[in-house]
Amino acid sequence: MKKTHFLIVLLVVLLAACNSEKNEKIRIIIDSDANNELDDQHALAYAFLNTDVFDIAGVTVNNTDNGYGIRGQYDEAKRIIQLFNLEEQVPLFMGATNDYEEIAPHIAEANFDGQPAVDFIIAEAMKMKKDKLVLAPIGKLTNIALAILKEPKIVEKVKVVWLGGNYPDPGEYNLVNDITAVNPVLESGVEFEMVTVRYGQPTATDAVRVTPEEVEKYLAGKGPVSNTTITGRHGGEFNRFGDYSKNLFDHAEMHGYPPSRALFDMVVLAVLKNPEWGTRHEIPAPKLIQQAWEDQPQNQHKIVYWDGFNRDAIVNDLFTKMEEATPKN
Repeated sequence: MKKTHFLIVLLVVLLAACNSEKNEKIRIIIDSDANNELDDQHALAYAFLNTDVFDIAGVTVNNTDNGYGIRGQYDEAKRIIQLFNLEEQVPLFMGATNDYEEIAPHIAEANFDGQPAVDFIIAEAMKMKKDKLVLAPIGKLTNIALAILKEPKIVEKVKVVWLGGNYPDPGEYNLVNDITAVNPVLESGVEFEMVTVRYGQPTATDAVRVTPEEVEKYLAGKGPVSNTTITGRHGGEFNRFGDYSKNLFDHAEMHGYPPSRALFDMVVLAVLKNPEWGTRHEIPAPKLIQQAWEDQPQNQHKIVYWDGFNRDAIVNDLFTKMEEATPKN
């Protein structure tokens, strides 16, 4: 009896350990304007390289100005999913093309602009029993705002971590692509974190930059080999993300000195993985007036904004994960 009892206790402990390890993963949906430039692709790749950290429920897309329509956004996200052989594991849904204020009056209709993504977000959020589902919008906030509008109950079940805003300064690409979606999210009371951009400043994600020389050295030829050869958005055929990364950099205009591109969106995933790679500030939720922030010191609802990112730690982690994922022949 004692031996049997010991074996039962051991089994319970092992099962608890397995469940604990599983629960430690961050359940996440990445909401992306994937075809905008090149940072979304690296954000998706980084998430797919860190499946020991992220439990990826799926990817949703929205359309911003530079993405060649919602189909272009969808197709680019699909390419990255294919390069990591995740077609069967990571579902992909089309989201909003237009602005929140245009779509909101139609939210009760069976088919509205963004409906597949919005319904997926709601369904995944409502499954959560204990931990919160992380929504990582790395484009405009439209899909998130619509999901909250359609099913307000998800406010208690999700945390939103947005790549957007130059807070405390006005403007920023994701913000201006749908100004009307920002206040509905903030005013909902949802747990909200803003990973700031601040173009041209060394204090936020614009400083997390990679040069073409680094891409050539640390990314080209790296990554898992995909079962499907994809045709890139600039042409060419690829079966490794590292080679596609180089192609994206080859076709992008470089900025700054040394000439480089920022990996804005990837920083959201990086600070979710390791909060020590950024500086966290809690403030009363501000209000957006046109493109400018108006602080609300008396607001009881608190949000977080991030800046002060450790560029070297974040970029080197990408390089390391790509190297680890490269088959050793």
